Amino acid sequence: MVDAWATAQQVIDTTGVSVTDTQLAQAQSDIEIFSNRIYPDGERMRTRDLYWLGQAVARQAAWQAGQFGLETRLDATQIQQDQVSSTLTGDGLVLAPMAARALRRVSWMRSRTVHIRSAFESARPVGNPLSDGSDDSQVWAPYPGGA
Repeated sequence: MVDAWATAQQVIDTTGVSVTDTQLAQAQSDIEIFSNRIYPDGERMRTRDLYWLGQAVARQAAWQAGQFGLETRLDATQIQQDQVSSTLTGDGLVLAPMAARALRRVSWMRSRTVHIRSAFESARPVGNPLSDGSDDSQVWAPYPGGA
């Protein structure tokens, strides 16, 4: 039994490909590298994220089973041989396409918007913060600059 976000049976159920425990462990290691998370941290992750990490491991394990020399490949984006050329993405030679799609659905891998509150926003609405009527609801502190 391998400590991974997916089991060998889940790989079969998801992809129809049988993998060994060694291949599953290799896929788990690859997904840990690409996701920047390690397996024991699972108790601090959301169920949704664990689902997508499991999908990524299963897809990576199935894809790896059909790859030759995966660990000895060069880091290339363009390959040319016998007047045939191919352009790949940066991780195209080491990460399964469907595993990459699953990783993009993990919460910390998505882009997100950060809202920065303005100086006039507070936890509770106070109306117009510049009006004299809202003075009672504002926190008062003396001006530190002094006169």
